[in-house]
Formats: sequence, structure tokens, C-alpha cells
Amino acid sequence: MIWTVLWAFLLSFMMAYVVSNMAGTEFAFSQVIIMTILFSLAAIVLGEGVIKEEA
Repeated sequence: MIWTVLWAFLLSFMMAYVVSNMAGTEFAFSQVIIMTILFSLAAIVLGEGVIKEEA
């Protein structure tokens, strides 16, 4: 789970940085935190419950 949160943080940071630069606006770290929480929750929910391996 630590790796999930770490990758979610890194990808969120990169995405927020690139989008804010392309839009010409200020970089907001709060967007990174919000996206990290959303991406982490989505990955954990999908990985633990929704997506099942066929045996």
C-alpha cells in the first residue's frame, strides 16, 4: 500500500505541474494532495475488491 500511495503522489505531482504550466497558472500543491488521495483510493478499491483474478 505504501508503493501505491507513493506512485499516486508522484504521478499526481507530475500531472499537476504539467497542467498548471500548460495553462499558465500557479502550481497548487493542494491539487496534488487531492489527486493523490483519489488515485490511491481508486487503486486500492480496484485492486482489493472490484478486480478479481480468475482461478
